[in-house]
Parts: sequence; C-alpha cells; structure tokens
Amino acid sequence: MRKRSLDMVHALAKRDERVVFIGSDLSPNLLGEMKKEFPSRYYMEGIAEANVIGMAAGMAMEGFIPYVNTIATFITRRCYEQVAVDLCLHDLPVRLIGNGGGYVYAPLGPTHQAIEDIAIMRALPHMTVTAVCDADEMTRLMDASLEWPHPIYIRLAKGGDPVISKPERGFAIGKAIDMIDGSPAQSDVLLICTGVATTEALKAAKTLSAESIRCRLLHVHTVKPLDTEAILQAASNTRLIVTVEEHNVVGGLGSAVLEALADGLTGSLPPVKRLGIPDRFSDRYGSQQALMASLGFDANGISAAVRAALAGAKQ
Repeated sequence: MRKRSLDMVHALAKRDERVVFIGSDLSPNLLGEMKKEFPSRYYMEGIAEANVIGMAAGMAMEGFIPYVNTIATFITRRCYEQVAVDLCLHDLPVRLIGNGGGYVYAPLGPTHQAIEDIAIMRALPHMTVTAVCDADEMTRLMDASLEWPHPIYIRLAKGGDPVISKPERGFAIGKAIDMIDGSPAQSDVLLICTGVATTEALKAAKTLSAESIRCRLLHVHTVKPLDTEAILQAASNTRLIVTVEEHNVVGGLGSAVLEALADGLTGSLPPVKRLGIPDRFSDRYGSQQALMASLGFDANGISAAVRAALAGAKQ
C-alpha cells in the first residue's frame, strides 16, 4: 500500500503538471525515478514538518497539487497548527500521506504509533480523512484525489496487506462499500470498519456466517465525509452494530458512526459495540498483529465480541 501510494504520485505527476511531491527526511532514493523525470516538482526536506506544510500551502495557492509524505505521527501531531491554519482554513488541495497508521510502527513504541490521527484530522473543517484497505484500493483513492477540491489525509498501512477490494464494487471518496456479496436485507450484525481492520472483520464475518449469523460489512474508506446515508440504511435493518478500527475508540470511526446514528436514525437504536484501541498509550512492544490481537480487534476478537453481544441481547 505504501509503495503503491508513492508510485501513484509519480503516475499522477506524469498525467498532470500541477502535481508536486514533498517528503520529510525520508529515504534519499524515495521516488528516485520521479526525481529524475521531474526534478522541479520533487522536494525532500529535513525534519521540519511545520515548514513542509507551509511549503505545500504556498504551492497550492500558486495552483499546484502537493502530495506530502512522512510518518503519520509527524504529519499529524507535530504540525497540527500548520495543517489547521495553513491548509484547512484556506481549504487548499494538499494531500497528506501518513506512513504507519495505527500499530504499523508497533516495535517503535507509542511515540510512533498513530492512534489518534483520524480523530484530530476529522476535527478540522474542510479536511477529508481516508484509510483504504489494500494497495488496489489505494490506486483508486489516488486517482480520485487528483481532482478532489479539499485537503486530504491519506492514512497508510504497512504494505503487503492482502488485497480484499474488488474494482467492480466501485470507488468514490465519501461512499462506503458493501464488502459481502448478497448481504441479507436484515442482518444479525452490521460490521462497520475502516483501513486494514476491514480485512480482519471480513475474516470474522466468514467465520460467523458459517455459524448461521447473518453479517453485513460496510467498509468505510472515507471516515470524513462519512457516508451517513449508507450507515443509517444498514443500521435500520440489523440487531447489532460493531465498529472496528485500528485507532483510539475516542474520536475515530466508532465515534463518527455514533454521531451519525444519534443525528439521523429514526426509531430505536440497536446495540453498538466499538472495537479498537483503548484510550491509553500502548505499554507493549511487538508486531502490529500481536497488539491488535491483544486488544481484541483481530478476526478472532471480533468474532468473539459479536457472539457475546448477540448472546447478551437475547437475555
């Protein structure tokens, strides 16, 4: 996914002379071919993220479409004021590509774990927040990003993730995707997921379906703007809603879904269970998968949470 997103920056630069790449203290040979082909549209800055955002804003004001890339915690936490004031206040078409959303950098500890990036980015007016599920969907997002008129935060996974998306399901920024063919009109559980958590939820749905639990899965690759219409429609026809995200349960996808349900759902609200990272910094080091499993939002944890919630609803 990471390589695909950067390869797409080069491809978009070939297609549109407005496209500019700005990196922050990354590998000197990153996008080396683009650097050779378009040296005047390739910049590798030092550890100066606030300055990089200012550069990108200035270029956007001059008609360019900058794609800025660095580690997710650096491009969100370290320069948040510049993102808010330089980019969002002026509603500029800058694309922020954040390496290592969630627990990708689990071995490096809490300083590099982007557990609140979705929350702080979605709080900014004009900001679009995305987290696709695999490399193929990243291609579709990058294609769509070229003409999107607002700033975008593009959350990256680690790369090498299994491809679960299908081109025939389509792609549009702000539109959720139904990931299970032939989903029942009335489901026992509605899984609402984003990013690579969708992969884990899809595995869980297959296990649960084999147990005669009717599952529907909405993949929300765009957390903002949220596809409220799809969520409300699906929520009105299910017994249980479970949101799954590799992010703090405060302010992320689960919070966005609850806000949409509170504002728009008519009739009774089904039980809602939010799975994700508890509201604390990690005290563990290890692999991304190990941390997800320890907190109960890998495939096994999701399956267990659904079974327990449905059993509790019957009592």
